[in-house]
Amino acid sequence: MNTNINRVKIVTMVPTENVDEVRKGICEVGAGIIGNYTHCTTSIKCIGTFRPNDEANPYIGEKNKLEYVEEEKLEIVCNINNVKRAIEKLREVHPYEEPEIDIIPLIDEEIFK
Repeated sequence: MNTNINRVKIVTMVPTENVDEVRKGICEVGAGIIGNYTHCTTSIKCIGTFRPNDEANPYIGEKNKLEYVEEEKLEIVCNINNVKRAIEKLREVHPYEEPEIDIIPLIDEEIFK
């Protein structure tokens, strides 16, 4: 069984008003390609929470106050060769000082033959 990782799923939480900018940015550097389709993403509306400490420079909210924010969980597949570039772009266009970024390895379905 060959379990080489060729693709990953990048997941991040983005304030609803910024999700299109983040989606566009990471797709422009080559993430979100599935076969003959580009800009393939999924987003789910959710509520995020956080409390900035005294050292934080929050985009939303106040220091030392628990915040509840309408966000979208943005998911996008990415070829392993583009991950570094996609993450760099995500950090560049994401409004948060410290965006949550999950990188999940994906197994190619061909190994299940």
